[in-house]
Amino acid sequence: MEFITLNTGAKMPLEGFGVFQIPDPVQCEQVVYEAIKTGYRLLDTAAAYMNEEAVGKGVARAIADGLVTREELFITTKVWVQDQKTEETAYEAVKASLSKLDMPYVDLVLLHQPMGDYFAAYRGIEKAYKDGLTKAVGVANFYPAILANLCENVEIIPAVDQVELHPFFAQEAALENMKAYGVVPQAWGPLAEGKHGIFTDPDLTEIGGKYGKSAAQVVLRWNAQRGVSIIPKSVHVERMQQNIDIWDFSLTEEEMARISEKDLGHSEIVDHDDPGFVKMLCGMNIHE
Repeated sequence: MEFITLNTGAKMPLEGFGVFQIPDPVQCEQVVYEAIKTGYRLLDTAAAYMNEEAVGKGVARAIADGLVTREELFITTKVWVQDQKTEETAYEAVKASLSKLDMPYVDLVLLHQPMGDYFAAYRGIEKAYKDGLTKAVGVANFYPAILANLCENVEIIPAVDQVELHPFFAQEAALENMKAYGVVPQAWGPLAEGKHGIFTDPDLTEIGGKYGKSAAQVVLRWNAQRGVSIIPKSVHVERMQQNIDIWDFSLTEEEMARISEKDLGHSEIVDHDDPGFVKMLCGMNIHE
């Protein structure tokens, strides 16, 4: 596994495991346990995923069984839009997440969307960092102009910006913008949520054949070589194992460029510029 050092000095694995859309608590706990057993050390959850408690139980079980220590893990959670109202609501949301995870701290707290009063909310997670509740703070889904505005006006530059990144939405300009501010890019949906025939794409399959790797492994390796942290998700152990088995080969510059040519220049998963989408998320409450 390769690591990257964040702007607070925290070390983050370049690859981790995401638990989005695993709402069943029993399944989520088991999947987290299996992910740790497989070798994952970065676990990515969020208040809005409604599974922080299950993640905490999976982690506790893995620690109790001697698979890992808490210090060897890097755990991320996110503050939801509902709590991005004031500095206090965001700070309290971090404490609520820690309570559900049953942990004294997490390694990274992100604002989940650039919605609500995200400047006030960011001050809340900055306070959480200063109080030792998290090792680093960052954002998710902050596109270039919004990220630049935030970075120009906050005390602590975000350590991470988690956005959609895969060959069909490569976001090269966004990566350059992040690099300029020292923000680490992290990919949600690094396998494009299975869209675009990504698992059977002829070019990706051909490149993979050269290394004895699948199209999915090629895609994950491509992002990692761009300096992008990746958090693929699977509930199947064999797929977990395959997704993490990308550290024994390197793509050539020509192959990297060939994969990048697939970029469509837009997302076909979600449109953050759609007012209806923003309105929906602002109205989505995850607690009373």
